Amino acid sequence: MTDAHGQDAIARALALGVLGKAALGDRLVVRAHDGSGARDALGVLVARTADTVTIDTRRGPVALALADVVAAKPVPPPPAPRPRAR
Repeated sequence: MTDAHGQDAIARALALGVLGKAALGDRLVVRAHDGSGARDALGVLVARTADTVTIDTRRGPVALALADVVAAKPVPPPPAPRPRAR
């Protein structure tokens, strides 16, 4: 049986695998720990270095340190805007 720490390590390894395979322009959601807890970034992968990924979110680009990433997965494109009712 895997303990909680082991499950966290597996989830992190899977997240880093997703980020390593993702192409620039892919839409992702990434969860990273920061000093005050965790934060999510949902948007398009616009940059990647050996230490960071940058996700372009609705609020602007968010750079996340890979060392802080705990989860990541691809997500489908946002739904098309609904036509306005007249």
